[in-house]
Amino acid sequence: MMNGKQYIESLKELHPEVYYLGERISCVTEHPAFIPHINAAALTYDLARTPNYEDIMTTKSHLTGETINFFTHIHHSRDDLLKKVKALRTIGQFTGSCFQRCVGHDGLNSVYSTTYDMDRKTGSDYHQRFIAFLKKVQAQDMMISGAMTDAKGDRSLAPGKQNEAGVYVRVIEKTSEGIVVNGAKAQITGAVNSHGHLIMPTASMQEDDADYALSFYVPVDTPGVIHIFGRQTNDTRKCDCVIDQGNKEYGIVGGEALVIFDNVFIPWENVFMCGEYQFAYDMVERFATAHRQNYGGCKVGLADVLIGASYALSEIQGVLRAGHVRDKLIEMVHLAETLYCCSLACSCEGIALPAGSYMADPLLANVTKLNVTRNVYEIARLAQDIAGGILATAPSEFDLKSGEVGEYVKRYMGGVADSTTENRLRLIRLLESMTCGTALVESMHGAGSPQAQRIMIQRQADFENKKRLAYRLCGLTTNRTQE
Repeated sequence: MMNGKQYIESLKELHPEVYYLGERISCVTEHPAFIPHINAAALTYDLARTPNYEDIMTTKSHLTGETINFFTHIHHSRDDLLKKVKALRTIGQFTGSCFQRCVGHDGLNSVYSTTYDMDRKTGSDYHQRFIAFLKKVQAQDMMISGAMTDAKGDRSLAPGKQNEAGVYVRVIEKTSEGIVVNGAKAQITGAVNSHGHLIMPTASMQEDDADYALSFYVPVDTPGVIHIFGRQTNDTRKCDCVIDQGNKEYGIVGGEALVIFDNVFIPWENVFMCGEYQFAYDMVERFATAHRQNYGGCKVGLADVLIGASYALSEIQGVLRAGHVRDKLIEMVHLAETLYCCSLACSCEGIALPAGSYMADPLLANVTKLNVTRNVYEIARLAQDIAGGILATAPSEFDLKSGEVGEYVKRYMGGVADSTTENRLRLIRLLESMTCGTALVESMHGAGSPQAQRIMIQRQADFENKKRLAYRLCGLTTNRTQE
C-alpha cells in the first residue's frame, strides 16, 4: 500500500490534459486549485498506514490474501459494509470535506457483481477481465474515479434519441484490439487527481441505446481524455488566501470535473460492458445503492466538524450559555446521528449477490440519501443561525493584517476577552466554506438528485404488500365494494 506522499509522487508521473479557468494546467500537484483535494485523497492513504486506523482502513484481498487499502476492496459481508460507513465518518472528521475515493470504490463493487451476472447469462468473459484489473488496482493501491453521470443533453430523450449523439459516452468503433469511444462524463469527483476513470452507464437502457451501454477503465492521461475542472464557491481564495479559505488544508468538496472522450481508444482488456444494455440498470442501481449508503457516514463526519465549529464560535461570541443556542446544537447532533443510524441500518440489512459480494439494502440506502438532502441543509441552517450575519459580511484576512485598518478589525470583530479576532474569523470562514454554496449542492445532488431517490424508494417500497397487511386487519379481500 502507498502512503500519502507516495500517492502524490505517483500523480507527478502522470500527464493528464487538464484545464482550469480556460488555461491548461501543466502539473496538478503544484497548482493551488487542486492541492487541497489532493491532500484529502492523500489522507486516505496515510490513515491506512496509521496503527490506530488500520482496522477500518485496511483489509485482506479476497483475491490475493494480501493486505490492501479498504478503498480497493470488494465487500463480502455486512461487517464490511458497516466498516465502510465507520471509515467514511472517521475520514470526514479529519478532512471536513470530500476525500473522493468513495466513488471509485463503489464503482469497483458495482462492476464486479454485474460482470459476474453478465458472464453467467451471456457467456462473456467480462468478469475475468475485471478481476485482472482489480488485482492491479489493489496491488498498486490505485485511486480510481467512478464516472457514471453523462452530460445528458435533452433530459426528456433517451441516449439513442439525442440530437447530439456524443452527449452520452458511446462506442463509435470496434476493432480486434478494442473500442473507440466519444462523449463526456460530468461532475466527476476527484477526476484530475485520480490514476484513471472507471466508466459506467448512467441509466437503464433499451436496445436502441446499446452503443451507450458501456463500462471500461481508462488511465487519466490517455490521449483524447480531456478534463475541464469545475468552479467552486470562493475557489480563487485557494490561490491567495490562508484564513479566508476556511478549510485551507482540504478544500470544500471533491474537485469535480467534466471529462471529455474525444475518439479515445480502449483495449478490450479494459472493457467490462459493451452493448449489453439489459445489464445497464443493474450496474446503475448497485452503484447508486453503494454510493447513497455512504452519505450517512462521510456527511456525518463533516457534520461533526461543523457542529464543533459552531460550538467553538458560540464560546468565542459569548452565547454558548444561551438556551436557544444549546437547543440548536443539540438539534444538529440529533440530525447528524439520525443520518448515521440510516447508513448503519442499510449496512446491517445488506444482501448477498450472486458474485458473493454484498450490497447495502437498496430501500434503506435511498432513504439515507434522501434524508441527507434535508438534514444536512438543516444542520447548515442552524450553524448559520448560531454564527450570525457576520458569516456573510466578515472583513478579509487582508484587512485583518493591514497596517492601516488591521487594528480596527481586531478591536471591533473580536469576541470574549480570552480569545482573539483571528480565532473568530478562522471559525467563521470554516463555517462559511462548509455551509455556503458548493458543499450544500453536493449534499443535494451527489449520488443522485432527491427525485432519483424517490424513484428508487417507490420501486422498493412494495406497496402491494403493505396493502395486504391493511386488508388483513380490516377484513378486506378486494378493492371492490362488497354487496
